[in-house]
This record gives sequence, C-alpha cells and structure tokens, in this order.
Amino acid sequence: MVPDSKPELAVVQASYNKTYTYAISAVAAMGGLLFGYDWVVIGGAKPFYEKFFHLTAAWQQGWAMSCALAGCLVGALISGTLSDRFGRKRLLIVSALLFGVSSLATALAGSFSHFVVARISGGVGIGLASSLSPMYIAELAPAQVRGKLVSLNQLTIVSGILLAQFINWAIARPVPADATALQILNSWNGQLGWRWMFGVTAIPAALFFFCMFAVPESPRWLAGKRREWEARRILARIGGEEYSAQALAEIEASLPVQSEGGHTRSRSELAALFDPRALKILLLAIVLAVFQQWCGINVIFNYAEEVFSAAGYNISGILFDIVVTGAVNLVFTIVAIAMVDKAGRRFLMLVGSAGLAMTYIVLGIGYHRGSHGFYMLLLVVAAIACYAMSLAPVTWVVIAEIFPNRIRGIGMSFAVSSLWIASFILTYTFPLLNHSFGPAVTFWIYSGICVLGFVFIQYRLPETKGKTLEEIEQELT
Repeated sequence: MVPDSKPELAVVQASYNKTYTYAISAVAAMGGLLFGYDWVVIGGAKPFYEKFFHLTAAWQQGWAMSCALAGCLVGALISGTLSDRFGRKRLLIVSALLFGVSSLATALAGSFSHFVVARISGGVGIGLASSLSPMYIAELAPAQVRGKLVSLNQLTIVSGILLAQFINWAIARPVPADATALQILNSWNGQLGWRWMFGVTAIPAALFFFCMFAVPESPRWLAGKRREWEARRILARIGGEEYSAQALAEIEASLPVQSEGGHTRSRSELAALFDPRALKILLLAIVLAVFQQWCGINVIFNYAEEVFSAAGYNISGILFDIVVTGAVNLVFTIVAIAMVDKAGRRFLMLVGSAGLAMTYIVLGIGYHRGSHGFYMLLLVVAAIACYAMSLAPVTWVVIAEIFPNRIRGIGMSFAVSSLWIASFILTYTFPLLNHSFGPAVTFWIYSGICVLGFVFIQYRLPETKGKTLEEIEQELT
C-alpha cells in the first residue's frame, strides 16, 4: 500500500459495524471457551480419576495429563493445510464436534486406555480451535481493534478455565483431610464426580457447533480462493463499501499470482514459508509460542493439586483456590484486552516476562523455606495476573497477525504446533522435575526461562498495533 493511503483507510476503518464484528468474533472465540474448559478440567478431576485408574507412577500421571497434547499437536499440524483447502469456518465446526464427542467419551471411560484415547480426540479439537479461532478473527477484524478482538479468544479461554474450575469445585463433594486413597476411590468424587466434570463440556460444544453455521467465512480466505464477490460482501458488512473496496485491494495485492488452472499450490506455500524473508517470521512466531508455554504458568493450572498441596492446602481448599486463580485470570485478561491496542503488544509482553521472572524467584524461595497458606496463594495469584495481562493473550494476537496472507494458514499451523510440543514437554516434565528437584528449583528454572524470553522480546519483537495485516506483511518481509 502506498503511504498516502494509510490515513484514508484509518478514517474508513473508524466506522466499522461494531455489533456485527464483535458478534462473529465472539462466536469464533467460543472455540477458546471449549479449549480453556477442556484444558483445565483435568486439573480438578486429577485426584479422583487417578484413584479410579490406580495411577501411581510419575510417568502414568504425566501421560494422563499430557496425552491430550498429542491430539493438540495433530490438530494444529493439520489445521493449516485443511483450513487453506476447506476454509476456516468448516474446520471450526469440526473442532466443535470433536469437543462434544470426546467429552462424552471421557466421561464414560471404563479403562485408562479408553480415557487416553478420548482425551487425545479432544486434543485434536483443541489443536484445531487454538490455531483457527485467533486466525479467523485476525483475518476479519479492522486493524485498530484487531488486538482487542483476537484477545477475545483469550478471554473465552480463561472464561472456560474459570468455568471448569467452578464446575469442578461445585461437583466435588467435601473430602476429609485424613481420607485414605480407598475412601476417595469409593466416594462420589471417585466414582461419578470426575465423570460429570468432563461430561459437562458437551453443552457448550453443542452451542458452539450450531452457532458456527451462522457466521461468514474469512474474507481473506475467500479472496485467496478468488471468490472476491463474497469477500467484498462480508467486508462491506464489517466496514462499509469504501472500506470493503480498499481492504480487498490490499488483500489482493498481497496474494501471489494464481496459476492458470487457479489451483492452490500447497507445495509452493510450504516453500514460501521457508523463504529467507518468511523464515524469520516463522522463527519469531515459534519462539514466542514456545515461550508462552515454557514460562511455566500452565503447571499451576494443570498441576494445581501438587502446587497447592506443597503450600499446605487439602483437597477442598485446593479446589477453592483453583477457582480464585481462575477469577484472577479472567479479570487480568480483561485488563489486557483494554490495553493491547493502546499500550501495544511488545510493551505488555516485556512487562509480563519481567513480572513472572521476579514472582517465580520469590515463589521458589517460599517453597524452599517451607512457607504455607495465604502467602503462597498470593504469589501464585500474582504470577497468574502477570501472565493473563501479557503473554497469554498477546502471544495469540502476534502469531495470528505477523504471517503474510498467502502463508498464514500453514504458518499458524507450524507456530501452534510448536506451542503444543512445548506444552507437552512442560506438562510431561513437571512431575519429573518436581520429584527430582522439588518445587523451589523447578520454579527457579521457569524464572530463568522468563529472563531469556524478556531478552528475546526486547531485541526481536517489533510493534504491530494499529497496522493492517498487509502493512505488517510489508514491514516484516
């Protein structure tokens, strides 16, 4: 785009159809709600399904927690190719169906192997939704509110997390502090409670499934398929005819020249992704995605029992504390949504990295000294607040907007696949690190990773707020 056109486009964008744009973004972001619920519900169910399936070894506990990540990786890997071929909308509908079926299958699991297969199937749905929901929103959002709208996906993720934490707390019946493993196994929680925790996911999954039929396809995907009239119509409904014409002209200028047959060339897209100019974008996205996981915060959600048990809480207290952390996560995600298009992506990620590094140091000292109770809960809450207002939502915003139009699908696929590989490593290794070195050293390791992340963001992450996807593409390539 020529420089003189930027102010004019900004004026046109200012009059976008807020109700329509927010509505379709909210529907797409429901994938995040299911992602968050399915991702965290296992933390509250963990003390009970472990007793039911007699999981005692660290590797069994780690595999039960992390097996869904294998499905997440599969879902993320196939999301780019399939969404480029069939569209973002259809794949999001498939992810909703997988969420519903897998939640019921997990709830009805009669053996550990059945449980694992169901969790992996649900993971495929998570992998699809985690890649496609932010990408879909980024592809239809006007530039000046893109950060806010993509962050809606993170808001629904943390809403799903809070919902799962509340449902777990509401379903679980009080457990005496001196209850034996056999008593827990034979209790309501050990026989039926944990099944209801997983099965409830089918309700929002059905809602997501039916609502997705009412939203349009991504206008940038349509333009890439040379369905310009449909893309123009959707863009016009978002921002009016003038905005539609200008946005479509920018989108078409960023697309490669089509071959005579008009076919999509997946091999050329892969080659374009590894072109030196695009490769630096891919590496930036991968490092940010891996860092979002290796900063360590997700162990607090996935291994809440171990984290809070080490801080002196019993099972009933743990479930209540999990709800508290979920509420804090939600509140500070709202703070991030309010700030991301004002303060910028880079500033928030630097603040979050530094805040987590310092909080983990103090948290590790607390574990090392045997501190218990409210002091430790306060530190955990502080870490979650830092993460929720920075790395959690902003990483999704950045990786959804930095890839060029022609390779966004496959680029997001690679980046999100890297995120789930990193998440698998984090989730699988936490019990091993915790048993080998204790929680203090484990959190100090995460602190060191946060310092490295701060340095990388300081020197390698450009600011992207307020720019169209096509302007970002021109600057980065």
